[in-house]
Amino acid sequence: MSDQGKSTIDSKLEKILFSVEKPGRYVGGEHNQVRKSWESVETRVALVFPDIYDLGQPNLGLAILYDILNQQPDILAERAYSPWMDMEALLRENQLPLFSLESKTPLNKFDILGFTLPYEQIYTNVLNILNLSGIPLLAEERTAEHPLIIAGGQACYNPEPMADFLDAFAIGEGEEMILEIARAFQKWKRSQAPRTDLLKILAEIPGVYVPSLYEVTYSSEGTISGVFSRIPGAPLPVQKRILSVLPPATTRFLVPNVETVHDRISVEIMRGCTRGCRFCHAGMVNRPVRERNSDEILTAVQEGLDATGYEQVGLLSLSSSDHTRILGIIQGVYDQFKDKRVQVNLPSLRIASFSVDLMDELKELRPGGGFTLAPEAATERMRAIINKPLDEEVILETARTIFEHGWLSLKLYFMIGLPQETMEDVQAILDLARKIKNIGKVVKGNRVRIHLGIATFIPKPHTPFQWYSIEDSRSLQSKIDLLKDGTRKSDIKMTYNPPDSTLLESWLSRGDRRLGAVILQAWKNGAKMDAWTERFDVNAWLEAFAACGIDPDFYTKRQRGLDEILPWDHISIGVSKRFLMTDLRLSQAGKTREDCRKNCFNCGILDAFGSLKPSDEEIYWGCP
Repeated sequence: MSDQGKSTIDSKLEKILFSVEKPGRYVGGEHNQVRKSWESVETRVALVFPDIYDLGQPNLGLAILYDILNQQPDILAERAYSPWMDMEALLRENQLPLFSLESKTPLNKFDILGFTLPYEQIYTNVLNILNLSGIPLLAEERTAEHPLIIAGGQACYNPEPMADFLDAFAIGEGEEMILEIARAFQKWKRSQAPRTDLLKILAEIPGVYVPSLYEVTYSSEGTISGVFSRIPGAPLPVQKRILSVLPPATTRFLVPNVETVHDRISVEIMRGCTRGCRFCHAGMVNRPVRERNSDEILTAVQEGLDATGYEQVGLLSLSSSDHTRILGIIQGVYDQFKDKRVQVNLPSLRIASFSVDLMDELKELRPGGGFTLAPEAATERMRAIINKPLDEEVILETARTIFEHGWLSLKLYFMIGLPQETMEDVQAILDLARKIKNIGKVVKGNRVRIHLGIATFIPKPHTPFQWYSIEDSRSLQSKIDLLKDGTRKSDIKMTYNPPDSTLLESWLSRGDRRLGAVILQAWKNGAKMDAWTERFDVNAWLEAFAACGIDPDFYTKRQRGLDEILPWDHISIGVSKRFLMTDLRLSQAGKTREDCRKNCFNCGILDAFGSLKPSDEEIYWGCP
């Protein structure tokens, strides 16, 4: 794009920013922003988070890719986010394309657009961003003149609902893949070959899924009868990509101009999980466990704080307290930063791995904060079904320990709509919350605050529960009403997911590629920012299903047979379908499995990735 074109955007931007709610979302220029000369590089990548800046800017995955790409002298990476409604209206009114924050370049001028898809409710935002950028929504309508449109993130483990719109998906961990994709793009562009050649080249990169190179067939009942490669170079299944050893942590974080959901540096201390909660998508798809060593973590914390000026750090993983050296890490942070008032957050703590020693260490680093615990179910029967075996006494004693160590606020996460759940199990959530509040009152008096976070169970792909249907909306609403009434009477705060939003997430997470037509029609009906309660309109989606002649209940209310080909079966996470089936049967019998670090249950990870396991015992893998 010419300098004159960019100055036109800048001049119009100056005028319209006075009319938007948070102009800081759209100006860029943050501390640690990377700005390269457009002409000095061969390849330009726009990393796009399809939700607002406030949510996307702290996203660790995007920060990692931004850092990796900008370390390459011949590649630049810039950022873009979904504009809020006020900004979108002004862009359309002034005929301005959506642009990157760094150089204010329209997104359609980039070589590659890389979308981060952490959750399904942002799918219509992807279409909206493409439309605002003047890029054809359908992959089949793009030419060599258009950017390559790719996506990665947790939602991509079932890529099929978005298959019509994305040229390629990066399945699994992207630190190596993103560079291989960029190099493949460079080689193709120099060759001036057709766009179809690029897609074939990308399909040969391990972990890259190119949906146009696969054909899906359906039975007369509407179920999938087969998935076939259109060309020899398109593998079946497409296996996720993992790193054998976690690379050095990103430390040069951008410091935002406006308040975001997390104003802190984030250091990933461990990737993967060994606990085997049967509802948990992240726990299955992120296996195996790989830890960062203590020295590397402490160095990353130091460098991150120095680079940003932050006084808060999040030590991230699916279960931070499961790190084998977590006590030493917390003690090391305290010893190193005790004079600088650095606060440490462990956003994910597991009750079973809690200890008084850990509590003592955290007390020095989290003054005045709150704690979050996730029992997920309130009866031992239900906790056995979901493979989260905890005695109630352990939960109550953990809560007592938290209050005795000075904390006044405790958030408890539970799920409703789980398999085999009864109203008695839902009532038990209230009973347990009241017991915990009474313990807090005894220890700390009336200052204690209890907050219930209630999520609705959705049978996610690649989990032992993937064959289940979701519970009827009316039944879910009756459970929510029970909890709302009980918490109000007990002075306990409660937040929850409305049943309608649960339906949307279920459709999109469990759907096949026929849902592409529904997503497109829903967007035309006005659906966007669906993750925002005030913006979500279930009727826009129901009307889209009707217009496309597709029954939404087919994806949500139908129990799937164990022999059925599921929409995501051609995507391999390394965990075998045989293992998931066995775990499903154990759940139905109320039987649990212990932490697989203690006993390997042959889930398939070692068969798939065992050759990558380091021989160095200092590099910790969770697998034996």
